[in-house]
Amino acid sequence: MFKVHCLNSISNFGLKELNTRYSLTDSLVDADAFLVRSASLHEQEFNPQLQCIARAGAGVNNIPLERCSEKGIVVFNTPGANANGVKELVLAGLLLSCRDLVGGIEWCKKNANDEAIAKTVEKEKKNFSGIEIQGKTLGVIGLGAIGAKVANAATSLAMKVIGYDPYISIHAAWSLSSKVEHATEIQTLLEKADFITLHLPLTNDTKEMINESLFNIMKHGTVLLNFSRDTLVNEIDLKNAIEQGIIKKYITDFPNPTVMHLDNTLVLPHLGASTEEAEDNCAQMAVLEMMEYLEHGNIKNSVNYPNCDMGHCEATSRIALLHQNIPNMIGQITQVLAKEGINIANLINNSKGQVAYTLIDLENKIKDTTKNELESIQGVSKVRIIKM
Repeated sequence: MFKVHCLNSISNFGLKELNTRYSLTDSLVDADAFLVRSASLHEQEFNPQLQCIARAGAGVNNIPLERCSEKGIVVFNTPGANANGVKELVLAGLLLSCRDLVGGIEWCKKNANDEAIAKTVEKEKKNFSGIEIQGKTLGVIGLGAIGAKVANAATSLAMKVIGYDPYISIHAAWSLSSKVEHATEIQTLLEKADFITLHLPLTNDTKEMINESLFNIMKHGTVLLNFSRDTLVNEIDLKNAIEQGIIKKYITDFPNPTVMHLDNTLVLPHLGASTEEAEDNCAQMAVLEMMEYLEHGNIKNSVNYPNCDMGHCEATSRIALLHQNIPNMIGQITQVLAKEGINIANLINNSKGQVAYTLIDLENKIKDTTKNELESIQGVSKVRIIKM
């Protein structure tokens, strides 16, 4: 029986996927897996029994990835599960940046008791006039699951679209409309775009990448939309760019003390994935990833360990080893198995940076003593017996 602890409210659409091998527990201590959305785990102690953490969402800045890797805890996320919800909000932000709908609505509320409002509005509506997006150029930085959907949708709205992503996947490239122009240099996009939307993960390389040097390349009067992470933008440089007229409007989904006091800024309360459909999709995907790993040892969409899929085990037994990516690990592992007279039916070893994952199907049953000996190999973080 696998015990699962939910650190946040997880949609029943996902939890209903759990079969009779699973039970939900209120205890953090004896859980085999965590399901989480926004709860921070940076101060959380992890017990030796914890095998994986599944995040019902894309960002994992609330999870200590390095510590999880050291302890052999696989961390999953759900890329693309909330993509449509975020795409639709980006489009809403795009339209809000062009038409002062918020100001117009507030004016109507303020003048609700004006008996002649129908006549008054004809004099006042000029204060809320705007522009159309048709024929304007949208620059999409990052062409993953969300960025590609935004780019395609914008072409359908008769916008010119330029996309930039030096690491674009084959799948993402195939999903893009042929109308999307691909920029090989970010400078090309910045020089041409009337609107720029960010769809990047937060990494050491992307943190504050939108800074003074890039603002100085943009057109005067550019609209910048950020529905990825607030820290992609250097907010001191952003403030200067707004004051200089380089940035006409900044639309963001991330309230913080700095942006709340910037001029020409529209801040939304982190609504990107806040749709029933997105929460259901993320929960279901997270649960299925967790189950595939716990039951079969297969990894898909892990942010700290490599993908690995050997299907369902047809051999006598299966073991999984989470270890450092260093020379002679496979030799040491197979030597232990050979000494016990255990024959290997199938083996996969994949690496990701400094960590690696080895999944082995065996023709013999494995003993606890063999497992203990494998765990004693220097550099091995965890050994799991998937099938006895």
